[in-house]
Amino acid sequence: MFMFSRSICCAKLNQLSTFETLFSNLKLRPYATPLIGPLQTCESRIYREKAEYANVNWDELGFALTKTDYMYVMNFTEEEQKFFNGTLTRFGNIEMCPSSGILNYGQGLFEGLKAYRKEDEGILLFRPQENALRMKMGADRMCMPSPTVDQFIDAVKKTVLANKRWVPPYGRGSLYVRPLLMATGRNLGVKPSSDYTFLVYASPVGNYHKGDLNLMVEDNVHRAIPGGTGGIKAVTNYSPVYKPLTEAKAKGFSDLLFLDALTGSNIEEGSACNIFILKGNVISTPTTHGTILPGITRKSIMEIASDFGYQVEERAIQIKEVFDAEEVFCTGTAMVVKSVASITYQGKRIGYKLGAETLAQKLHATLTGIQTGLIEDKLGWTTLID
Repeated sequence: MFMFSRSICCAKLNQLSTFETLFSNLKLRPYATPLIGPLQTCESRIYREKAEYANVNWDELGFALTKTDYMYVMNFTEEEQKFFNGTLTRFGNIEMCPSSGILNYGQGLFEGLKAYRKEDEGILLFRPQENALRMKMGADRMCMPSPTVDQFIDAVKKTVLANKRWVPPYGRGSLYVRPLLMATGRNLGVKPSSDYTFLVYASPVGNYHKGDLNLMVEDNVHRAIPGGTGGIKAVTNYSPVYKPLTEAKAKGFSDLLFLDALTGSNIEEGSACNIFILKGNVISTPTTHGTILPGITRKSIMEIASDFGYQVEERAIQIKEVFDAEEVFCTGTAMVVKSVASITYQGKRIGYKLGAETLAQKLHATLTGIQTGLIEDKLGWTTLID
């Protein structure tokens, strides 16, 4: 999501008291700075302004942006050759040069992770170091510098604490945290940028999908190709599937299941989730091989399922194998774990086991229990930040 304003980067930020004021000043400057100029820090005022909870109907949260109070910004410049002077500032519009690399060539990455409220009001992050490492891997592929793991985690912690009142009460949602890494230097030619911006914002969220999933196999459009960027969270990976996804949703499907581009016979993943199939005591999920995102929820579920005593395997899975699977489920940061009710392929619909006794439900309960502190974290996955 990119929004533009002439004002957010100047030292008069404190004069703009509302997001609406920022939006009303929508304007592009032809000779803008790489992205964000000196930002006036708000850190000294944050905690005095906080109420215990924001005025939100937590029971009606979906997966849509709710504007919170603060975001975190840190720049990398050609002169400094490092990320430096990260700061919190009011959430709002950002100023960007029209020739920036992110706008012209899509040189950018994003991550997604969640903060959860515990029963005792403490706040937990789930495996933030994994997101930091995945961003570094993606940055290397996209020829970008990236924050260090410590810088990444520090930025996430500060963003969550600054927006503490937006973390939903225990069991009623989570605070979704979105780190962005963007090429923001002026760049007319096709080449890596000279300047970059790391930005973190957050929004309280509920369920990504309400109810179980009904998938349609997409056999014409491919999400990723061998040697491409399917294995990283490049910003350019997602919009190419909007058209077939919109068409599928118009037919009543929840999401698409994509096939590999090489053979067209192996399942890969959904538009924003990994997939698993269960047969007997064996759980199978497609090998990533650079075309499938190595999901952090995916990785966690594989470990939990193995602890449950299941045989967990990563391998090529042919589409015909889903026809006789006992259970199918998807995983992702947004949805956590969701049962698949049906898969439709070339007009044939296959239904799967659902309900409280499914493996998907047990995995979901265990993972969310760890994420919210209800179940002891013996694996060191959570980080207490409050």
